Amino acid sequence: MNYSKRVFLATAAALVAGSSAHAADLPLKAKAVEYVKICSLYGAGFYYIPGTDTCIKLGGYVRADLILNSNSDYDAGNNGVVGARNRLGNYYTTRSRADLNVDTRTATEYGVLRTYADVVYSWTSGGYAGAGTTATNGATAYSGAPAGTNGSGAVAGGSLGVYLAFIQFAGFTMGKAISQFSAPWTNYPANNFDGLPGGGGFVTGVNQFTYTADFGQGVTAAFSAQDQVAYGTTNVWNVSGATAAGLATGSYGASDIGGSRSPDLVAMVRVDQAWGLFQASFAAHDNHAGYYGATEDTGHPADKWGWAGQLALSIKNIPTGAGDTVNVQGVYTNGASRYNFNDLMSTTYAMYGGTGVAGAYQSLGIGGLSDSVFVAGSGQQLTTTYGFRGGYTHNWDPQWNTGVYGAWGAVRYNSTAKGYVCGAFVTALALSSGATGCNPDFNYGVVGLITRWSPVKNLTFSADLAYVMLDQKYAGGSTVILPAQASIAKPGATYELKDQNTVTLMLRAQRNW
Repeated sequence: MNYSKRVFLATAAALVAGSSAHAADLPLKAKAVEYVKICSLYGAGFYYIPGTDTCIKLGGYVRADLILNSNSDYDAGNNGVVGARNRLGNYYTTRSRADLNVDTRTATEYGVLRTYADVVYSWTSGGYAGAGTTATNGATAYSGAPAGTNGSGAVAGGSLGVYLAFIQFAGFTMGKAISQFSAPWTNYPANNFDGLPGGGGFVTGVNQFTYTADFGQGVTAAFSAQDQVAYGTTNVWNVSGATAAGLATGSYGASDIGGSRSPDLVAMVRVDQAWGLFQASFAAHDNHAGYYGATEDTGHPADKWGWAGQLALSIKNIPTGAGDTVNVQGVYTNGASRYNFNDLMSTTYAMYGGTGVAGAYQSLGIGGLSDSVFVAGSGQQLTTTYGFRGGYTHNWDPQWNTGVYGAWGAVRYNSTAKGYVCGAFVTALALSSGATGCNPDFNYGVVGLITRWSPVKNLTFSADLAYVMLDQKYAGGSTVILPAQASIAKPGATYELKDQNTVTLMLRAQRNW
């Protein structure tokens, strides 16, 4: 018994010793996982970045568009091959887009430090550059995606766009953001279609340095310096360089925009309340031209400052239904036309149609938009524009709503500028009514109807029908003789100058997340 007991105790001691040795070899216990926490400081969708006091929110959308009767996803068929109304224009254009936006916020002793970025990748169906001669059947040359100011039209139809990328700190906004001049609904008082005159746009952002003061009770004011070269300028035309080929497309001179000298200066005051909002905006725009001729020794016109003013009003939850909204705005510009005809719109118009004038081949609606015009040896003559846009959205129920909208923009040249343009126009195109029938002023209007269906949250199908009108001011019945235009397959012939119109239908499916 004593022997057996000693063996048992020795075996037990050995087992304990072995277990202790193995335990010493095991790794230390891992720290508890730090799970992502909800950040409720800045609204729904924000989470703390693990290990930091910074909150982040990810969002975006995927969108598919089908546009009928336009070569563009964002404008009507008012120039180029689609304005020619012949076999070279697209009956439809398609676009697919993926968007990602990232919003980060951190509380500091100076207020919230915010960064925001919105990046999109778009794939747009191809168009055609014009009539070609390399094939026996006269096939046109494939041009890839239609080019545009929002970054579309790169190789193979794909494009990467950085719409917004800015830092906000202590009341300052630095980077690419929507212009402080624009109303909160930018181009969309009730619509998806981009081609509305009547107010500032800059929906794809513009580089700026802005200070915003918050006075409380929903009252804010902003003062901004923003880039004007790419986004804030339409045309600065040297009419001495006008050609028959250019005039036939609505280009009233040689493009003569000089390099940047000053940013656009913008001021804005907004009152934002439960009933809606009111906003007043002002912008100053420096028109800086190049030279009268090809070299610097030919001289140049002096800079001339233009300006734009805008009033905007939104009324929410009107008696017609819960969530119903009316958005309206009006604008006046002098030498700053981009604040009326937004940065996604065309600045030259050449729309063809039928004619009843004997001897005329077809009719043509023509117009040209500029910030200023001049001739060699003269000063700049600033172009005046004014207009409005507005929309009403009615919610039938939580899944269906309908919007009606309209916009109108007027372009007016002063008497000196008309003399410059008409001198070139009458001579180069043999205007039948002469100088007395020449008037480069025009109006541009849009009316539209959109219906949206959201069968489930954050998924929307929409149909947006827009009717566009070009109202030119050349004397009725006037004709011009145009040169042959190979790019749109138009022959050299006599054309009647006449008002034109077109219809565009946009069908869209969009999933937000």
